Amino acid sequence: MEHTAQGSSDLFFLSAAEQGCLIGRRALSPVELVQAYLSRIERYDPVLRAYITVCGDEALAAARNAEREIVAGNRRGPLHGVVFGVKDQLRTCGVRTTVGSKIMADYIPDSDATVITRLKGAGAILIGKENLHEFGKGGTRVFTYGQPRNPWDPKRDPAGSSSGSGIAVAAGFSSASLGEDTGGSVRGPAAACGVVGMRPTFGRVSRSGSVMYGWTADTIGPLTRTVEDTALFLHAIAGHDILDPLSSRRPVPNYTAALRPGLKGMRLAVVKEMSQREGAHAEVLRAFEKALAVLRELGAEITEVSLPWTRHAVSLNGLSSDVDVASMYLPLLKTRWNDFDVGTRTRFAAALLVPASIYSRAMRGRAVVRRQILEALRDNDALLCPTGLTPPGIIENNHEHTIARPDSAQDLGLRAGTHPFAIANTPALALPMGFTQDGLPLSLQIAGRPFAEATVLRIGYAYEQATTWHTRHPDLDRTLSGFGGPAKIASEQTK
Repeated sequence: MEHTAQGSSDLFFLSAAEQGCLIGRRALSPVELVQAYLSRIERYDPVLRAYITVCGDEALAAARNAEREIVAGNRRGPLHGVVFGVKDQLRTCGVRTTVGSKIMADYIPDSDATVITRLKGAGAILIGKENLHEFGKGGTRVFTYGQPRNPWDPKRDPAGSSSGSGIAVAAGFSSASLGEDTGGSVRGPAAACGVVGMRPTFGRVSRSGSVMYGWTADTIGPLTRTVEDTALFLHAIAGHDILDPLSSRRPVPNYTAALRPGLKGMRLAVVKEMSQREGAHAEVLRAFEKALAVLRELGAEITEVSLPWTRHAVSLNGLSSDVDVASMYLPLLKTRWNDFDVGTRTRFAAALLVPASIYSRAMRGRAVVRRQILEALRDNDALLCPTGLTPPGIIENNHEHTIARPDSAQDLGLRAGTHPFAIANTPALALPMGFTQDGLPLSLQIAGRPFAEATVLRIGYAYEQATTWHTRHPDLDRTLSGFGGPAKIASEQTK
């Protein structure tokens, strides 16, 4: 295969769909693509710490096999030969799955998670396991496998818990990633890193083979550079799985078929409590108003709805999902207390002190939030808000909440836009909607009815095609040079 005259930076930041088309035309070799990503990871990841484990040899072997199949005329589809990484809480056969913890440093599964099996079946190539907050819960203070850093400004937080999954896509380390979202762990990193991230409807994607203990909220979703790529990856991983009894038997639509410009006849509603909270950053609100203007120009009718109980979603999720997860780790907390990060064990310990009566009331409160959201969606095709009310913060100032203080202004800025839709278990899409004056990404969130991912993707695609935000990518040589350069940071991290 011969690669066409693309600049190297263009190659890294092409969408997965564009890369797949080049590969299908034999204008780009999967081997060349993998080699290019491995070289870029080697150069910049000592600073950004997107990956815990890089599967270089395995990825190159898979790329050679993909090339042979395509040359032989056996192309499997649009993802054949493209490259993906996964959050390191998804089990990978023969490759360690650490869940971001020293406690799991030597765990090597004997099978792949279903979503990985499905992507490999589509011909996609796994390049590595991505960094995350310990055990997939926010609050990690010292990252065992290196501090994840935002590619737009390495002093800034890339958000969590799927930190590396957002970094890898934004920095041009992979074509796409898979993350996991309990309260916002896909959408938060997508927003902070300036990429697209989707939380599917609960049950739309199998969770088999993932280390997931937030049973009533956890989902697996893609992080990509474009809405079209999200549609492609979601289509590949969605659908019923006999290994996950909670996965839905609903047919999986062709999500890319729903993508088209224009929103004439669409009814959208801004959620007042999720877009006008105290502490919202002025640049976020200005960008959001401009995004609404674009949606109106595309033909959408936009109104405002009040959903008062969404203001309590952060607390309700902490008092329920945190308890679910902590209960599963009680044996380890008893025997390996000092091996947990202090932020993780503090959060788990606080959750274990929640009385059953409070947990029960929190679960009932979640039902109220869900009912309000579903009622609003009866009259509207989708709900809108900023994904986060504040831009990415400085890492040292941005430690996440414990259950003891879930309503701080900082936590509400980070989480107020994501937790309500997690509680409602509805699909929600985060996508770029602008940048601050300091060059930090801002993000629009679109949420829809259960299993209406196609509608959400259609709205996101129309907005994306009418704007240019998704075409901007971080200049790593510039941002890392201002931060001391790759060599300096790498040496500091090994001290």
